Amino acid sequence: MLSRTPKVLHPLCGRPMLAYVLDAWAELAAEAATAPPVIVYSPAVAAVRDARFTGDPVFALQDEPRGTADAVRAGLAAVPDDAEEILVLSGDVPLVLGPQLQAVLEQRRLDDAAIALASVFAGVPGSLGRVVRSEFGTVERIVEARDATADELESNEVNAGCYAFDAAWLRRRIGSVKPSASTGELYLTELVRLAREDGRIVSAVGFDDDGTFDGINDRAQLAQAEWALRVRRNEAHMRAGVTMRDPSTVYLDWDVTLAADVTLEPNVILRGTTSVGEGSRIGPGTSIVASTIGRDCTVWASVVERSTIGDEVTIGPYSHLRPGSTVGRGAEIGNFAELKNATLGEGVKQHHVSYLGDAELGARTNVGAGTITANWDGRTKNRTVIGEDVFLGVDTMLVAPASLGDGAKTGAGAVVTKPVPAGKLAVGVPARIREPRVRPEPVPEADPASDPDVADRPPARGGTA
Repeated sequence: MLSRTPKVLHPLCGRPMLAYVLDAWAELAAEAATAPPVIVYSPAVAAVRDARFTGDPVFALQDEPRGTADAVRAGLAAVPDDAEEILVLSGDVPLVLGPQLQAVLEQRRLDDAAIALASVFAGVPGSLGRVVRSEFGTVERIVEARDATADELESNEVNAGCYAFDAAWLRRRIGSVKPSASTGELYLTELVRLAREDGRIVSAVGFDDDGTFDGINDRAQLAQAEWALRVRRNEAHMRAGVTMRDPSTVYLDWDVTLAADVTLEPNVILRGTTSVGEGSRIGPGTSIVASTIGRDCTVWASVVERSTIGDEVTIGPYSHLRPGSTVGRGAEIGNFAELKNATLGEGVKQHHVSYLGDAELGARTNVGAGTITANWDGRTKNRTVIGEDVFLGVDTMLVAPASLGDGAKTGAGAVVTKPVPAGKLAVGVPARIREPRVRPEPVPEADPASDPDVADRPPARGGTA
């Protein structure tokens, strides 16, 4: 992989590659009492121990990576003594599925075989090891392409690297594997020869070449595997009631949850443990990371990071909700509005070109264009607390720590440096506290049809008839 990251930790749809292999194992564990899975690692990839996986895996150290048989030998030390079967999987085959593993296990039990393995009928077998069967269909040996005869190379059945073992036989014979004359490594495939020497059956379950047993060895194969996983995941969401206008442009991490009647427009990216509630629409160009979106929301061409959005909220276009933000029911966040660690109450309107950082806004407050909370004084972050039904005029600057009581108002361009009591008006630079002006009630225009004097009056000069 040409990377500092161990291969099996490279992410696919937001999770390490190895997590998908463990998922396939977990499908089997859900139906039978099994010991935890054992992950074999070497000192060079010790970071694998720090990753989080489901299933409470056990880790076994292979002091020196000397081949696949040696890895199994190291792993056996962590397998319970009473285990009757052992399933061996490759950590770099993330597309494998539980039913395929179940088929290999069942074949071993049916034949009482020492080994059952998965094979693939490859379209282009190339340099992959060939499975050589007897006339009765059992496996005689696995031969590397460089060592195969011309007749053996005609076969397109190749070893997929998935094995089920009779545990007692494996424990007895794993130490008999000899190093390869060409590489010095201990190969697991050598156990096929040992089983046949013991007169034991070796079975194989053949699978179509659909990519599920493909290993990943470079970044190109990593991208192909992610595409396959995205297709698998998107199809599952659509069958569960999610609309995707163009599934090929929807990027969902594996842990994203979507309710029925969610609509995802093209060019949508949902990462982490994001959830979207019923009836919500995620519009084009939106990126959401580890956030909760409520029911019947609209998020369009915006970025939402580690935030919580209530029901019936509209966001965007071009809004940015940074981590720690909470938006109440029915709020409206519009063009070029930014939130950071802020809480907006129900019905708040923050329509355009404003920044609210480390702030709390009460219900129904209106945020004028250009409003800014000056939350950083050069040394510490300070909070701004705004009550309910507050009206913030255009270009208001709130120098934190600041507070405004319920029903307070600010005039255009006000710089608020001290608390504004409930119901008061702050105007000027720095802002002075005043009583709000009482606006006269608008005088309703007379209806000419009901007022003869108005109907007969000539039009005012410069007016129109």
